[in-house]
Amino acid sequence: MAKWQGRSLKKPSGGRIWPRREKRRRELGSEFVPVTVGEEKREVRKTKGGDKKLRLRRAERANVLDPRTKEFRVVKILGVVENPANPHFVRRNILTKGAVIQTEIGKAKVTSRLGQHGVVNAVLVETGEGSLN
Repeated sequence: MAKWQGRSLKKPSGGRIWPRREKRRRELGSEFVPVTVGEEKREVRKTKGGDKKLRLRRAERANVLDPRTKEFRVVKILGVVENPANPHFVRRNILTKGAVIQTEIGKAKVTSRLGQHGVVNAVLVETGEGSLN
């Protein structure tokens, strides 16, 4: 079932707003489908204007930036440590933007929107020696 992202049909007072037109296809959104840790799986979706958008369904590796050396490394994701979007996502290994993941080189914070970009980009928060700050 699709989500409608148009204006609400309720006034701030609780009264009804009578619609002047019907819903438009461009106002449709999509349901949240969680990105989990596992073997890579992507989905290609067509967008308005004929463009394509990559959606990630499962992720195995992440592009992690080390702020000290300013270098990117492609490392394996071991699991989700913390997720401010929903505490239950940690147990289910669901990735979202802002989630802290455990990688081979330490903890990293996800900075990309996985359902929009189709890739996991992250910034190293902690290394094996300890915290950066």
